[in-house]
Amino acid sequence: MRFAALAATTLAALVLAACSSTSTTTVTASSPTMTGEDPYLWLEDIEGDRALSWVREQNARSLPQLENDPRFGQLLTDATALANSRDRLPTGGIFEGYYYNFWQDEQHVRGIYRRARLDAFARDGNPQWETVLDIDAIAAAENANWVFKGIDCLEGTTLCLVSLSDGGKDATTYREYDIATRSFVPNGFVLPEAKSGATWLDHNTLIVATDWGAGTMTESGYPFVVKRWTRGTPLSSATEIMRGAVTDVGVFGGVLQDTDGHRVPIAVQATTFFESTNFRLDGASPQRINLPPKSSIQGVYRGFLIATLQEEWRGHPQGALIAYPLSESGSETPNVTVLFAPNARQSIEGVSITHDAIIVAGYENVRGRLLRIARNGNTWATTNIALPENGSVTMAGSSPTESQAFAVFEDFLTPDTLYALDQNATRARALRSLPAQFDSSPYVSEQYEAVSADGTRVPYFVLRRRDMPFNGENPTLLYAYGGFQVSYTPTYSPNVGKLWLDRGGVYVLANIRGGGEFGPAWHQAGLRTHRQVIYDDFYAVERDLVERRITTPRRLGIMGGSNGGLLMGVMLNQHPEMINAAVVQVPLLDMLRYDQLLAGASWVDEYGSPSNREERAFLETITPYQNLRRRDDFPLPLVVTSTKDDRVHPGHARKYVARLLELGMPVLYYENIDGGHAAAANLNEAARRRSLEYTYLMQRLMD
Repeated sequence: MRFAALAATTLAALVLAACSSTSTTTVTASSPTMTGEDPYLWLEDIEGDRALSWVREQNARSLPQLENDPRFGQLLTDATALANSRDRLPTGGIFEGYYYNFWQDEQHVRGIYRRARLDAFARDGNPQWETVLDIDAIAAAENANWVFKGIDCLEGTTLCLVSLSDGGKDATTYREYDIATRSFVPNGFVLPEAKSGATWLDHNTLIVATDWGAGTMTESGYPFVVKRWTRGTPLSSATEIMRGAVTDVGVFGGVLQDTDGHRVPIAVQATTFFESTNFRLDGASPQRINLPPKSSIQGVYRGFLIATLQEEWRGHPQGALIAYPLSESGSETPNVTVLFAPNARQSIEGVSITHDAIIVAGYENVRGRLLRIARNGNTWATTNIALPENGSVTMAGSSPTESQAFAVFEDFLTPDTLYALDQNATRARALRSLPAQFDSSPYVSEQYEAVSADGTRVPYFVLRRRDMPFNGENPTLLYAYGGFQVSYTPTYSPNVGKLWLDRGGVYVLANIRGGGEFGPAWHQAGLRTHRQVIYDDFYAVERDLVERRITTPRRLGIMGGSNGGLLMGVMLNQHPEMINAAVVQVPLLDMLRYDQLLAGASWVDEYGSPSNREERAFLETITPYQNLRRRDDFPLPLVVTSTKDDRVHPGHARKYVARLLELGMPVLYYENIDGGHAAAANLNEAARRRSLEYTYLMQRLMD
C-alpha cells in the first residue's frame, strides 16, 4: 500500500517419451545449428489458430504419457491438498491499524483479500478475519478469469485501487474499490488493461503511467509517460507530469511516505533494467533525486531518504545501505551516512521501515539475519534481532506509521514461523509456526561448495535422507536460477518434501553467480558477455555432486524457470552428458530474438543486446534454440509454458520444441492455455503442473 523499491518491484514484478509418439510434425534431417530464416516464427503468434492448434496437438501428445503413469494420480492428490492447505502463514501488510492478507484455499481458489485488527494479529498471528474483497465472487459474477495482482489503498479513506489480471498476465486493469461498502465505486477510477502503474496522489487524483496510445510505450512494452488524472474527468484529459524515452524500460509513479505520515510523490525512470533516475513530483516540475543509476530507494525514515547502492558511489561501497536528509535530495553533495556495508559474503535482501526503526533482512553465507537500525537523537544505532540460525528470513508486514512489524523464519526442514518485531525489541517474538506438512525427521540439509572454472567457490545446499548411501545412485533434482540479482535461500517447501523427498529423491539448490546471494557483485559477475561464468558454476555443482557420489548423470535431473529456463537450455546444449532429465519452465531460449518479444527489451542490461556486434557474438554461443543439433546424448526434456505469459513469450518454448521435433529429438511439452508467467492461473492449476513435473522426474530418474 506504500512505495518501496518501486522500479525493482514493477519490473520484477515484473519470470515424457520419445517423439515417436503420434504427431503430425515433420521430421527432417538435422544440421549442426540453425541457419538462415527462422522457420517457426509463426509459433510466436500467441493466440493464432495455427499456433494454438500446434499447442493442443503437443499437449495431446505429451500429457497422456505423464497422466497415465500410475503415480500421477496420487501425486496430483497430494499436490492439490498441499496447494489448498490452510496450513500457511497469513502474511501480508499493515495499513491504518489493520493487518491485511491475501488468502487462497479450496473454497477460495482465486483468493480473498481480508483483514484483522493489528493488535489481535500481533497477539498470536491467528486473529478473527473479515473479508474485504472476494476475487472468486467477482470472477463468477463477471464470467471472467480474474487473477488478483495487488491493491493500493489511500490513507485516511476507504478507497483502494484493485489490480486484476486476465488469466495471470502482467497486463492488468485497475478499478476503484471501497472497502467500507465492499464494492467497486460507481463511476470511479478505471484503467483499461495494459502494463500500467497507478497510485494515489490524493482522494480525487491519481498518478498514472499507462498506454496512452501510439508512441507512448517503450520498446520493452512499459509506459514512459506519467500523468495526473482527476476524478470525474476522462482518462484522455489527464495532464502530463513527465515523460521518459521510448528506449527506457519504463517510467513508473509512486509515493514515499515518512514516519510522520508525510507523503512525497515520485517517479522512477528506469533507463535500463538495473539503472534508473528518480524524481520528486511535489514541486512545480519534476526534480531529480541525487542517487547513482544503480541504486534503489527503500523509503523515508524520520526525514531521511533510505536507499541501497548496487554500485560504488562517492566513496560509499557497493551493496551499502545509505541515508541522507530528504530535504537534500536535490543537492549535488547530500550529507550521506552509510548505515550498513555488507562484506563479500553478505547481502541485503530487503529493507522495511517502521515508525521506530529500519529493519534490514539479509544473508551471511546464504543464511538469514535481521538488523535493526534506529536514529536516536543525532546518532544511528544498529543491533541484531535474534532469530534461529541457518535459514531464511523475510519481512511479513510493516508500515512507516506503525511500530509493529512481522517477519517469517524458515529453513529446508523447519516450517515457517511468524515472528513479531515489537517496538525497540532486539529479540523477535514467535507468534505461531506451521504444522509440518511432511515428516522431516529422516532428512538432513547440508551446505557444500563447488569450485568453478575460474576458481570461484560456489555454495549449494543438499537436502537428503540421513541414511542415504553415497553410492552415486540417488535420484537427484538440482535447481538454480542465476540471474537478475534474485537470491534462492533455504526455504521450507512441502512440495519438495512430499512430492520428491518422501518418494526417494534428493533435492539440491545451487547459489550460482547471477543471483544476489552475495550482493550486487555476485550478480554483476555474470552480466552480458560474462554470462558463461553462471553456466560454469552450474556445471561445477553438477560435477561436485557426482564426485561426492551423491548421484550420477543417470540419476541427475535439473530444473529452472524463466531465466532459469534459459539456464536449462544452455546446460542441455553444453553438458547433456551430465543429466538424464531437465524441466524447462517458462523459458527464454531464442536469445537472438528475445529483445523483440514482449518484455524482452527490458532485459538487455542482463543479457546483452543482439543488435550489438560483440554481445551478439556471445549470445550466438549460448542461445539454446539456434544451437540445437541432433545428438545421441541429449536427454528427454519436459518444457512447460503458458499461453497467457506476457512476460516471457511462449514462442520461446514453442519454437524450441518444434526444432527438437524437426531434429527427431525426444521432448515433452505442456502449455497451460490459462496461467501467466507462473504457468498457472490458480492453485489447482499449479498443483497439476507440479504433478506433471514430478511424474516426469520419477520416470527419468527413478525408473
